[in-house]
Amino acid sequence: MDAFLASFTAVAIAEIGDKTQLLSLFLAARFRSKLAIIAGILVATLLNHAASAWLGVWVAQFIPAGWQGWLLGGSFILVALWLLIPDKDDSEDTGVLKFGAFMASCILFFLAEIGDKTQIATVILAATFEDAIWMVIWGTTFGMLAANVPVVYAGSWLMEKISLDWARRAACAIFMLLGILTIINY
Repeated sequence: MDAFLASFTAVAIAEIGDKTQLLSLFLAARFRSKLAIIAGILVATLLNHAASAWLGVWVAQFIPAGWQGWLLGGSFILVALWLLIPDKDDSEDTGVLKFGAFMASCILFFLAEIGDKTQIATVILAATFEDAIWMVIWGTTFGMLAANVPVVYAGSWLMEKISLDWARRAACAIFMLLGILTIINY
């Protein structure tokens, strides 16, 4: 359960102000079917984060035992610093919008997550919790949904109420803490 909770919390917090939230807002403005958008987010995230988690477990086997704590903790700290850099909305490709809400959401979310901080966090979390890879996948997926579903339904209102700068700083602090705890406890 630790793997699920850590994964859920890390991704839900890291997603605040992320480009995928901007993408959720964009999709909600374009399509009426909120459930189709959410289903697309779910499928895309499951596929992307499952591949990322398996990569994390595979990479972990090549890291010498004495280095694992330092590399994993250092990775968390790097992701923490990365969180301080605001994302931009790069979802202006309207070519996939013709496929409808579900397919557009699925394709755009999958592509938006490639190389994103939450994908990197998924790799790190899977390497940390090798024995609970499915809990990492489900935790990061539900974390993604927890951050994006409210935006799909109440995006404009939420974006006015939440300070994205404060949210990025809080997420940075949490990832810093995770990095330091990983180094100390490994």
